[in-house]
Amino acid sequence: MLAIKQTVYRTGVNSVLMEALIEAARRGKEVTVVVELLARFDEEANINWAERLEQAGAQVVYGVFGLKTHAKMALLLRRENDASGKSKLQPYAHLGTGNYHPRTTRQYTDFGLLTSNAEICADVDEVFLHITSLAKANKLKRIWLAPFTMHRHVLESIRRELKHAKEGKRAHIIAKMNALVEEAVIKALYAASQAGVEIDLIVRGACSLRPGVKGVSDRIRVRSIIGRFLEHHRIWYFENDGKQDVYLASADWMGRNLFRRIEVAFPVLDPELKARVIAEGLKPYLTDTRDAWELGEDGCYQRGRPRGRARSAQQELLDLLAERKSPE
Repeated sequence: MLAIKQTVYRTGVNSVLMEALIEAARRGKEVTVVVELLARFDEEANINWAERLEQAGAQVVYGVFGLKTHAKMALLLRRENDASGKSKLQPYAHLGTGNYHPRTTRQYTDFGLLTSNAEICADVDEVFLHITSLAKANKLKRIWLAPFTMHRHVLESIRRELKHAKEGKRAHIIAKMNALVEEAVIKALYAASQAGVEIDLIVRGACSLRPGVKGVSDRIRVRSIIGRFLEHHRIWYFENDGKQDVYLASADWMGRNLFRRIEVAFPVLDPELKARVIAEGLKPYLTDTRDAWELGEDGCYQRGRPRGRARSAQQELLDLLAERKSPE
């Protein structure tokens, strides 16, 4: 390995990841870490880690002035041999929906993508260039970046579903996030519903959208899952006439995330991984009848009432993962 670039939002006092970055810097690797000093609950810890990183020889950057760096990503550069034995530089990118924090990884549900896709790696490199040097990021091919392009891409994707519905094509939106309060996005979802788009929203916390209002949001359903684990990942699914575009993100559909933070949304391109995200991150939560609370048009939540045996998405996923880990 030659170089590492890493964003750090919340880390905790004890962090294997941060110790690994310090050790890499001590070994002479080129280590660049973007540390957010205003990370809630971890301000002191981040300051201490930044000092240790600098002492070890790492380059520490404190992000873009006026914008909180909330994106979760890393970029690694390795020297490898190709099929012919010729040496080449190979980048790997990791993008996630959750913090690189040892405690929250045990309590929160999140997704992470490790990829060598050339376009995604190039986009991640551009984002790091922007937040470490203040250089303007070139046009990104795969990643949606807040506060620059993410809001526009979200609205365009919703409006594309609206267009498809009017044309009689398949149109469906499923979005899972912590909060939904951004006015333009809510208006776009209302318009899509009125055009015939089926919309399922899984919103853990604040939601300013009113579902099920006649003539306004008839085709929108909103539910919140309150279970053993804190549902933290953001997943955006757009049917796109059968193409099924799936994005994972660090951002909620809120003004602060879309306009006042460095955030990323990234596509899941591999068909097998995309199917897994849909099967494990979305579908079970739409059929959950034990931990789900459904939002009514009056703005009040009602506990889901199961017909027959109650279903818990979190328990079903625990059982599924236990089966995968069990010895044959």
